[in-house]
Amino acid sequence: MWFPFPLLLVHCSILVISFGVAESSDTLSFNQTLSDGQTLVSSGQVFELGFFSPGTSRNRYLGMWYRNLTPTYVWVANRNDPIVNSTAELALTQDGSLSLRNGSTSYWSVNTTAGASLQLLDDGNLVLKDDSGNYLWQSYDNVTDTLLPGMKLGWSLEKGLVRNMTSWASSTDPSSGQFTFSLDPPESPQLVLRKDGQKLYRWGPWNGVRFSGSNELRANPVFDPMFNSSPLEVYYSYQVVEDSVVSRFLLTWDGLIQYLSWRNSNEWTLMVTLQRDECDTYRKCGPFGSCYSGDTICKCLEGFLPTSPQNWNSVDWTDGCTRKWELDCRNGDGFVKYKDLKLPDNSRLSSNRSLSLEECEMECLNNCSCTAFTRIDIHGNGGDCVLWFEELIDMKNYPDGGDVLYIRMARAELDALADAKRKRLIRRAIGITLSVVCGLLTIGFIVWFILRKMRLKKRAAFERMLCQIPPERNEEDLELPLFDLVTINSATNEFSSENKIGQGGFGKVYKGALSSGKEIAVKRLSLDSGQGIQEFKNEVILIAKLQHRNLVKLLGCCIQGEERMLIYEFMPNKSLDHHLFDKTRSKLLSWDKRFNIIMGIARGLLYLHQDSRLRIIHRDLKPSNILLDSQMNPKISDFGIARIFQVNYMIISICSGYIAPEYALRGHISVKSDVFSFGVLVLEIVSGKKIMGFSQPDNDLNLLGYAWKLWNEGNPLELVDEAIGEPFPLKEVVRCIQVGLLCAQLRAEDRPMMSTVVLMLGNENFEVPQPKEPGFKNESMFIGSDSSSSANNNLHTFNEITITNLDGR
Repeated sequence: MWFPFPLLLVHCSILVISFGVAESSDTLSFNQTLSDGQTLVSSGQVFELGFFSPGTSRNRYLGMWYRNLTPTYVWVANRNDPIVNSTAELALTQDGSLSLRNGSTSYWSVNTTAGASLQLLDDGNLVLKDDSGNYLWQSYDNVTDTLLPGMKLGWSLEKGLVRNMTSWASSTDPSSGQFTFSLDPPESPQLVLRKDGQKLYRWGPWNGVRFSGSNELRANPVFDPMFNSSPLEVYYSYQVVEDSVVSRFLLTWDGLIQYLSWRNSNEWTLMVTLQRDECDTYRKCGPFGSCYSGDTICKCLEGFLPTSPQNWNSVDWTDGCTRKWELDCRNGDGFVKYKDLKLPDNSRLSSNRSLSLEECEMECLNNCSCTAFTRIDIHGNGGDCVLWFEELIDMKNYPDGGDVLYIRMARAELDALADAKRKRLIRRAIGITLSVVCGLLTIGFIVWFILRKMRLKKRAAFERMLCQIPPERNEEDLELPLFDLVTINSATNEFSSENKIGQGGFGKVYKGALSSGKEIAVKRLSLDSGQGIQEFKNEVILIAKLQHRNLVKLLGCCIQGEERMLIYEFMPNKSLDHHLFDKTRSKLLSWDKRFNIIMGIARGLLYLHQDSRLRIIHRDLKPSNILLDSQMNPKISDFGIARIFQVNYMIISICSGYIAPEYALRGHISVKSDVFSFGVLVLEIVSGKKIMGFSQPDNDLNLLGYAWKLWNEGNPLELVDEAIGEPFPLKEVVRCIQVGLLCAQLRAEDRPMMSTVVLMLGNENFEVPQPKEPGFKNESMFIGSDSSSSANNNLHTFNEITITNLDGR
């Protein structure tokens, strides 16, 4: 049969309209279908809608992706009902029904009105609209795991819609996974990430600028956030600042909330992950506890104590904190202002009409169940009075933009805080007065020092000649090289001030270099040691026999007239105090290095006390006597030299802060005296603070007393030096603090031997006992003992002190 050519064209057009969609079209009209292999493409070629199989999966899904980028799926229609073959099609019938079907089986459908059309827009929104252009349905209301610019996360109270993000089950399975990200509840909106319905992370509530506890979702040069709270709709959304930037929020299948941007590198670049650190974890610190991001450490709010100090010291913070004083609603409760906080979970938050701050305080005070309040701009009306009830959970210290919270406190606690403030003011005034007095004393000391130095220069005139060895002893008998004075004088550039590297109670120390190029350290002992040449040599011979990797090696000596010099191996990294108490250099002392130094000192002391051929009590263990080699390994110096110096050394040492109570008060010395000094040294290494001169605004505790106070309060990690940085092994640090307190106990018999100390530090399975009260924990207490020591020289004469001799074994 013959048909006119124009009529044939009409029939073909009808077939196309009825059964398929034109190539690269952005619209599906009624009676059209979209088959597997066909796609809708937005008018600007940005997004594409079609069938796909993720990864190695053979299942087919109807979804949307970026057309010109690496395959990135942003929306899936039948995510929980996959198609097992490629014969399915998306059909829009004349009665307005949009259906994804395979034969008689329907996998996904939307029912609307007749005459509707389906269109894919350049913003990634798939819309069903009527002839007037009104949206009857849109994919933006059916969020999957991706939030595009312009999409809303939240509630439509008018339409009864809840727009939540739900993760994929895996990287190749788009079905609903374990994680959901939602905005809830509408009246006090906060963002919550859940796993299987349980809260994992929380940010909020909204304070008018950002969600409390998160700076990532506030306005920045990359994107502009939008928050709307009205009687009809509550939602969070965002727009990119530059239209050319391609970006998206993604809830990954393993529960991370990421903001990604497509960069010039032709790949997705991770810009932000909302979970910044462990402090974002829900209920990390339990009730009334606050997490500190820089240290990942929980601390009780002021006025609260750990519920379980034992668990708290073991880095188990889940029990949180309890009040020092229980509330008494009828007896004058009040409020304490806390700044820089992530506000607590508001699941039990009550937000009423707008009130002033004073009115909000009265609103909370008049309700005995109210535990805290604040005023923030949730609904854009200038401020809302927000109340909390019962326990406050999920708080975080947030210096960079934290919020203010007013927490209810008992009258007794308020009185204690006021008294502490008054004492701080008094101590500040005393401190200023003492500073002036100390300044005058310092000037007097400088004048005395200059005069003494001039006298010593005259007294230090000596002849340039070789050191003499008594004829009855030869160098082989001495078992120690003797250096001539000419060699030492040349090596130190005639003891020039440029070569001087230190000075202590025993004398000055100079750096030198022998003709062979070997670097040495020359300790030029003070002129009043009280010993003859032969006695000095005998002592040096005994010291030189001590050989250990954590002891400074003695190379020899030089003797001329009244001059006594010891020649040591040179330590390039100077002494421990050179690094530990300097703000810049202390940052180079990581925890691993500090722990290595602690262990090295412990092993060196153990050798001196027990393992060497001779038994030595150091008597003057302090940071300046711990030298560091090129690898920052510790080496103890000045061991045994105390025998060369008698009464003068002991009087000076009383003021050091490292001396044991039984030595300072009764003149009794033993290896336990060194253990006490070691305990103080450990606490200095952990804290980066000196034992003396350590000031607190509300007490006169020294470092030892402050460490003991923190231990009893269950907050030992507050002692840790900020210069250590993150991360560090919390349990190992707590163990070191505990061992330091054990070694510094008041009674010598309570202190462990160094063999036990090495075992406690090196074996994490060794059960460490609880420490008792330390000695000299107050600065005033120590000053008192110093004064009495100076006033009664008979108490500290050499003959009355029990001294362990250098005995061969």
